[in-house]
Amino acid sequence: MSSVPVTTWSLEQTSPADLLPAAAPEGDVRIVRAEVPSPEFSRFLYASVGGDIRWTDRLGWTYARWQEHLGRPGVETWVAYDRGTPAGYVELEPQDEGAVEIVYFGLIPAFRGRRIGGHLLAYGTARAWDLAERWPGRTPTKRVWLHTCSKDGEFAMDNYQRRGFTLFDTKVELEPDGPTPGPWPGAHPA
Repeated sequence: MSSVPVTTWSLEQTSPADLLPAAAPEGDVRIVRAEVPSPEFSRFLYASVGGDIRWTDRLGWTYARWQEHLGRPGVETWVAYDRGTPAGYVELEPQDEGAVEIVYFGLIPAFRGRRIGGHLLAYGTARAWDLAERWPGRTPTKRVWLHTCSKDGEFAMDNYQRRGFTLFDTKVELEPDGPTPGPWPGAHPA
C-alpha cells in the first residue's frame, strides 16, 4: 500500500471571547445534546460523517469500547438535525486543567454546503466553554482546542478560523493511502 503525506493542524481558543458567531442556517435546523450514551447512534454519526474523508480510527471499536468512551463524565455529543434528520455532530471531551477538545465535528455529506456547519461549530464551541456548568466538579473551561487535517473537508480549516480558532501547531506525517471506508463497508459515499 502506498503512503501519502497528511498535514495536521492544531487550533485553539483561550477565551470564550474568541468565539465568533455564525449565521443560523435557513429552515428547521436544531441542535440537541444526545444525553443517553448510545454506541449505535454514535457509531452511525462517526461513520456517516467521516466515511468519505477517511475517518477510520474508531471503526474497529467494540460496543463495549464505545460505551466506555461515551459514559465518561463530561463527554458530550451535540447533534444537528435538519427537519428531524441527523445532519452532523460535534463531540466534546474534557481534559485536564480546564481544556476541552472538540474530538470530532462534521456533517453528513448530503447536508454540507448549507451553512449548517458554521452554526453547529459555533454552538458546539459555546457548549465546550460552558461544559463545567453541566458537570458539577469539573474545572471551568480555560481552553477549547481541536485538530483538523488535510484529509478533512475542503472548508474545514476556513470554518474553524472563521469561528475564532487560531493555529498553534502543524505536523506532517506519512499515512497509508487507501479507499474511503464509506458509512459502512463497501458503501460508496455520494
